[in-house]
Amino acid sequence: MAKSVGSGLKVNGKSLVNNKTFLGNNVNFNGMMFNGKGKVVIGNNFHSGKNCQIITSIHNFDKGTAIPYDNTYILKETFIGNNVWFGNNVIILGGVTIGEGAIIQAGSVVVNNIPKYSIAGGHPAKVFSQRDINHYDKLNEIGQYH
Repeated sequence: MAKSVGSGLKVNGKSLVNNKTFLGNNVNFNGMMFNGKGKVVIGNNFHSGKNCQIITSIHNFDKGTAIPYDNTYILKETFIGNNVWFGNNVIILGGVTIGEGAIIQAGSVVVNNIPKYSIAGGHPAKVFSQRDINHYDKLNEIGQYH
């Protein structure tokens, strides 16, 4: 169903993507659900925990023709950089970018962009730490990926 899939895709749990999904190389899903029809781009070496979701569209509640919402949807694009890792039960709302090397803590809900190398968690997810960038760069330079 994905628009583009790189090499080495591993699907280790029930996963569902949409036809506007672009997957890099060495993507690992352990239970990933894309809800909605918005574009999703996932970089290389992505890993998800179990029961993760990316929600790529929202109901038209503000400019619609009915209350609480009408039958139209607003599509939101989502971008996930290389070497990103989601813990279990992470929810990503559409319209965000998660930078290279970021880690999203289990049970988090991401509603805003997460900078590269950041470690974020909570509801809404907030950055609370950062990877050791020198160590990350050394491993990335020699292609040491899980």
